[in-house]
Amino acid sequence: MFEKVNPKHPDKIADCIAGSIVDLAYKEKDNPKIAVEVLIGHGICHVIIETDSKLNKEEIGEAIKRIAGDVIVDIKIVGQDIHLSNNQKEKIRCGDNGIFKGVPVNAEEKKLSLIAREIYSNYPYDGKYILDGDKLIICQSNVPTKILNSIYPKAVINPLGDWTGGFKVDTGATNRKLGSDMGRSVTGGGLHGKDLSKADVSVNIYAHLKAQEENREIELSCAIGDETVDGRPYSEIVEFARNYINSIGGFEEFAKWGLI
Repeated sequence: MFEKVNPKHPDKIADCIAGSIVDLAYKEKDNPKIAVEVLIGHGICHVIIETDSKLNKEEIGEAIKRIAGDVIVDIKIVGQDIHLSNNQKEKIRCGDNGIFKGVPVNAEEKKLSLIAREIYSNYPYDGKYILDGDKLIICQSNVPTKILNSIYPKAVINPLGDWTGGFKVDTGATNRKLGSDMGRSVTGGGLHGKDLSKADVSVNIYAHLKAQEENREIELSCAIGDETVDGRPYSEIVEFARNYINSIGGFEEFAKWGLI
């Protein structure tokens, strides 16, 4: 059983906004420290940013409106906690506590991810999907149900009828769709809106990709300040994750679909 949502789901819009702000921080410096929380809905977007980077509120506002459209923007930027900042002064060390389990992606997760992307490529509006064995449930906004019925005749489609969706009728917040982003994997934190020093980003990416490579579950834990994870220098884990993020086009792109 697996649920997938697309990038126009309100929670994913929040993740994408957070990712775009992290991208701005990485344009400003090679190893920024940043954590972003986003709440969006009903015409307003609230953003709280903790960072050591010099970010421009106008650029942030432009990124928000590019992703979310014409919304009222409320931005709060504060400096990073001095103790967290000092943790990273001499070398790259683990920036947070965490537990992580990477799991090989199964056939059901692969199938639904492909279906979600296929629908989104033709209908880029708020949508969410469930696959449970042979049962496919499609909830897709702004598309007549009869059109989707013709494409997926065996699916349960829009059980309550046609709908509009989006953050005009719902709210979105960062890291509320980790099941969609990670499938059966487990994390103690969120994937989005954070720099690579945060284990929630780098160790999750590392555990996930190692699980695919070795076709087995990978269980890891770490504490803030750790210099090694899985027997490797933490700096290597960070570079491993950096290469992955760069390969897919940045943190905003990562936020659209997550790891699956």
